[in-house]
Amino acid sequence: MAAPYVINGVSIQPGERRTVDVPVSVLSNHTPMNMSVHVVHGKKPGPVLFVSAAVHGDEIIGVEIVRRLLNAAAIRRLKGTILCVPIVNAFGFINHNRYLPDRRDLNRSFPGSAKGSLAGQLAHLFMNEVVRHADVGIDLHSAAQHRINLPQIRVSGEGNRTLELANAFGAPVILESDYREGSLRMAAHDINVDVLVYEAGEALRFDEFAVRVGVKGILRVMKTLGMIGPKSVTDTKTKSHFATSSHWIRAPRGGMLRAFRTIGDSVQVGDIIGIVSDPIGDKERELVVGTGGVIIGRTNLPVINQGDALFHIAHVRRDGAVEKFVNQAEKEFEVDPLFDEDEIL
Repeated sequence: MAAPYVINGVSIQPGERRTVDVPVSVLSNHTPMNMSVHVVHGKKPGPVLFVSAAVHGDEIIGVEIVRRLLNAAAIRRLKGTILCVPIVNAFGFINHNRYLPDRRDLNRSFPGSAKGSLAGQLAHLFMNEVVRHADVGIDLHSAAQHRINLPQIRVSGEGNRTLELANAFGAPVILESDYREGSLRMAAHDINVDVLVYEAGEALRFDEFAVRVGVKGILRVMKTLGMIGPKSVTDTKTKSHFATSSHWIRAPRGGMLRAFRTIGDSVQVGDIIGIVSDPIGDKERELVVGTGGVIIGRTNLPVINQGDALFHIAHVRRDGAVEKFVNQAEKEFEVDPLFDEDEIL
């Protein structure tokens, strides 16, 4: 039997699951603001995994992924402990906003400070109550407002363990990404906690394909860690594709964008993937691919300004294989019933 798990002074017994409200602050109208941590503590000992979402308050897709994860049949016989924080940045979540009230980006405020800004205090609280007690973490994100991302995992170039877990997750693309100063991933790395960053979908929207890839991916990581049984979730039939770099195609001028390609599409050097024109159509500029790869992100806005990021292209070894991966994955999910949590696996 595992020992009781203690968080914020609350003891959770083996085989118990419980939501613990960790106080964050008091709002100006005297309303308390908490960070809710849902703890699933297995009867048998094992790794501690944290799953976090809405570090950016408008990136709500992770909240739905966490909800489905907590209702998955696979975690009923758990070895170890899951710490699920569906909404880290409750301030931004309530206001449909990426940032905190002080306009700071929480994911540039780690590891934080107990006496710092609101963002710094929240980052410090999350690090000390959740991250420091975990072995592995999965941080769920989406694109910013008016953009969309292909499901992808971000990892650093260091450590075979992180790459092993990323491959187990089974997203279409694994993108090598440097640590960013002040990010949760970098702060966790500094205390030897491996964190995968899942990017998928768009802000303030649900994307069924991205949600399902996320739920199954987390369960596959748990299976790799030995937290759930080998038959609890199926492995993906195709391997993720690794990209060591990426670049954005930006607007050469302001105007109206007519996009010809979307996320998941492979592109080659010389392909025309869109046209920027003025509202009358007298002047047009073609968007030509300079380096081939697969589109992993794009803007959804047709009205653009000069310099706007329009298409995010990852440089993978076999461009067309990602399209096949996405098509195969979509077919696999088509046979899954919608929204029935006991059957979604």
